[in-house]
Amino acid sequence: MALSVREYRARIRSTESMKKITRAMELIAASRIIKAQQRAQAAAPYARELTRAVSAVATFSNVDHALTLEPEDPKKAAVLIITSDRGLAGAYSSSVIKEAERLVEKLKGEGKDVDLYTSGRKGEAYFKFRQRAVVQAWTGFSDQPTYDVAAEIGATLIEAFLAETGDEGHAVDEVHVVYTRFRSMLSQEPTAVRLLPLEVVEGTEAPDKADLLPLYEFEPSPSEVLDSLLPRYVQSRIFFALLQAAASELAARQKAMKSATDNADELIKKYKRIANQARQAGITQEISEIVGGVNALADAQAGSE
Repeated sequence: MALSVREYRARIRSTESMKKITRAMELIAASRIIKAQQRAQAAAPYARELTRAVSAVATFSNVDHALTLEPEDPKKAAVLIITSDRGLAGAYSSSVIKEAERLVEKLKGEGKDVDLYTSGRKGEAYFKFRQRAVVQAWTGFSDQPTYDVAAEIGATLIEAFLAETGDEGHAVDEVHVVYTRFRSMLSQEPTAVRLLPLEVVEGTEAPDKADLLPLYEFEPSPSEVLDSLLPRYVQSRIFFALLQAAASELAARQKAMKSATDNADELIKKYKRIANQARQAGITQEISEIVGGVNALADAQAGSE
């Protein structure tokens, strides 16, 4: 029985060590999520004004651009899946991958081939383990994305979209992005959006008087302005998705580590209760053995007399 008590005490010590680790990771995630939210909020005005500029140019110029033209018979689509580089974030990456799988099945049901692009080691490892080809993967920045990375991803997807069918590049007719939208600290929603061809929402509806689109004079020409604006618009949307995913990842990790810390507390209480019961049972057994020995000795002495 003493050996069992030692085993439970060893488990208590190991659980307490694990609790310290999960508590530290929870505090780190809590401190980083504030910065992630601030970065997302800081990027919002630029993305909003860029969207207004693109909307105005697309509305008042009447210029058909390659990034806005709808293909008559789309045959291939590209899907960018934004996951995390590290684990210990609950169901964060698996939820994004499930949403991506639903999108892939939908696209294949429409008769389209799908090229996969991934951001984050979890997504890359998922498809590699299942021996499914990934055209290109980006890793190492999931919790702290930069605009340079978003520009690189955007340039790659735009190049694939604009490539001719006979080119060596992976020509696609549509580009979709699957990421996790940050709603609140307790709610993160996997979201799939079509990135290309561009759908400028503001340009398709009559604006309110309170939100009139600005008028522009185009120099040198509307088509050249769109050539400059649209790639930046795509990159800004990808950067927004990366920032949202980073905030969602940190929120999911904080929630998962808090749950792990609470479970460790409950486990420690359970082990302490069982260890105390085992110790008390051992003491009771030892007392019973002593009393039994004393009684046996007394009986023996009484018999000899």
